[in-house]
Amino acid sequence: MAREHSNSEEVVLAAEVGHARLITLNRPRQLNVISSRVVFLLAQFLEKWEKDDDSQLVIFKGAGRAFCAGGDLKMFYEGRKDDSCLEVVYRMYWLCYHIHTYKKPMVALANGIVMGGGASMVVPTKISVVTEKTVFSVPEASIGLHTDCSFSYILPRLPGYLGEFLALTSARLNGKEMIAAGLATHFVPSEKLHELENCLVNLSSTDEDSIRAIVEEFSLNVQPDEESILNKLSTIDKCFCEGSVEEIIKSFEAESKMDGNEWISPILKGLKRSSPTGLKITLKSIRQGRKRTLAECLKNEFRLTMNLLRSVISSDVYEGIRALSIDKDNAPKWNPSSLQEVSREKVDLVFEPFADELELQIPTDEKSRWSGKYEDTVYPSLK
Repeated sequence: MAREHSNSEEVVLAAEVGHARLITLNRPRQLNVISSRVVFLLAQFLEKWEKDDDSQLVIFKGAGRAFCAGGDLKMFYEGRKDDSCLEVVYRMYWLCYHIHTYKKPMVALANGIVMGGGASMVVPTKISVVTEKTVFSVPEASIGLHTDCSFSYILPRLPGYLGEFLALTSARLNGKEMIAAGLATHFVPSEKLHELENCLVNLSSTDEDSIRAIVEEFSLNVQPDEESILNKLSTIDKCFCEGSVEEIIKSFEAESKMDGNEWISPILKGLKRSSPTGLKITLKSIRQGRKRTLAECLKNEFRLTMNLLRSVISSDVYEGIRALSIDKDNAPKWNPSSLQEVSREKVDLVFEPFADELELQIPTDEKSRWSGKYEDTVYPSLK
């Protein structure tokens, strides 16, 4: 019998079934977006279970038609004047680190929308299951943010320059494409997920090989469809290897005029509508991520997010959220409004390290693993 840790109204439901521990993101009407309460509960459960000898498998899933559509943008908008989002930002980056380095097997059952921060609970897990309903994207740059939640580490490790393409264009991948790109491990038809979950929680042996064997019994061998952007990688690599956003767009425009490249036009249109500041910061972050460790990438992402939420060089993030989620007019007025106006000096400013006590306090190596106690940092006293 499952033991529930929270009532059905809670934003995260947790259950213990034998040696399995189940987490259900439970804000279906809001597409399971990540609020401060969601991050707090996830951190609590994961830390508790990692230390519990009886806990041997963690399963992530989402209620409704989304796994998770990313961060709660309205929460950030409402906290724009008083630094009230310090806690959730700090906890979220620690949570990303915890998921990447978790010491027990994790399985993500990602059915439906998997975007932004939501994808940080799927891609790093040892076994990530997607379906025909899965839709992945990292759309942060389009609203004035940057590709975060460990994706400045993940995306540069995809084939060629696919990572830069996904980060700058907000292009979407389906489940088949996620498998082909290495962003997920198994494809299971959605109608089989419940049966798969039952088999996982009833496993007598929960070592990783046994878990993987069960998932593979349900999984299908899939390939991207013929029109998939993954079949356009030579063009993507040619354009997105360029050294600046301006050069990438120029190269992409030139390719769009060639026969057979009609697929480029709608993507290019979206790229040109995105925040110039968000695009330039994102490209620099992804490029740096190619040579950095996970811990270095997360520390850098934390600086960028804090600086953007504090409007150090631009308030584009709040204008982007306003246009997308508040007024919903989809007509953001970016400031600066052009790529040429976003100088290298401005971009460099948001990458500057903080004072040591204000940095993200995660370990730089596994031996000095942090216990995850946010309250021991300086940030609570700054609120």
